[in-house]
Amino acid sequence: MAETISFRTLGSTGERVSCIGLGGSHVGDSKLSDREAKNIIRTAIESGITFLDNSWDYHKGRSEELVGSVLKENPAYRERAFVMTKIDGRTEKEAEKQINQSLKRLGVDYLDLLQHHEVIRFDDVDRIFEEDGATAAFDKAKEDGKIRYTGFTGHKDPHIHLYMLEQADRHDVHFDAVQMPLNVMDCHFRSFEKLVLPELLRRKIGVLGMKSMAYGVILKSNTVTAEECLRYTLSLPISVLITGIDSEKILDQAIRIATDFTPLSPEEMEALRAKTRHAGAHGEFELFKTSSRFDATAENPEWLGELSERVEALAGN
Repeated sequence: MAETISFRTLGSTGERVSCIGLGGSHVGDSKLSDREAKNIIRTAIESGITFLDNSWDYHKGRSEELVGSVLKENPAYRERAFVMTKIDGRTEKEAEKQINQSLKRLGVDYLDLLQHHEVIRFDDVDRIFEEDGATAAFDKAKEDGKIRYTGFTGHKDPHIHLYMLEQADRHDVHFDAVQMPLNVMDCHFRSFEKLVLPELLRRKIGVLGMKSMAYGVILKSNTVTAEECLRYTLSLPISVLITGIDSEKILDQAIRIATDFTPLSPEEMEALRAKTRHAGAHGEFELFKTSSRFDATAENPEWLGELSERVEALAGN
């Protein structure tokens, strides 16, 4: 029997998806030409990677447009692909606008999964669930057949993820998937693995891991290799590991590791945690938690919606 990329079930949806997901941010990077980027997307799909990650804000829409261009080439690609994207809008109006823009760029009639992107502040949660918040736009899009499943992402603090889940319960909202950092150092500092992962498993919500190498910063600690990083996160009880792929070499590595993947033993997992314990103790190599360097919505607050106008009105300006 030919070796194939391992598939897993996405939470309680019943959907079977590749255990590796193609990260949308890296593939849309300006260092890649359109031809190079499309070749990576095309090869990923043909090799069995079905989960395609993306976001409305990645490279001013280029990432979505590149994926959309490849999906249009061959109807079979859309049939195989599980297309996910994320939006930043916190108001109903802004969220609806971004959803429609994403659909147009991707060239699809519906999204398999739409997520609230970069939920990194407690205020993000509150705004999403306001009467005129993004939840209303998600509900309408689902009723209109534009999205199948919903979720949210974030990278800052596991307690914000837990607050999002609490507010979802309060507003009778069910999430099908949640995306968060899971890596060999996470367990030592503000741990999503320790605090959020068990809760998602209890709720049977699909777990989407990301930042297994923290944009390569973890590798600079000289404690673990890229392969160990990938194998560690894939060995957790997750549905998909979304990983950045910006070259054929990196794509080949991901495919090789994800093919007929066998999880590490508990002893091997603990050995990797031990190797990273000192380096990971204070979040030094997880800059997305400890700095604003990766907070795109902090640099572009207009993506969120009308917050600045509301603040000025309340302040009497």
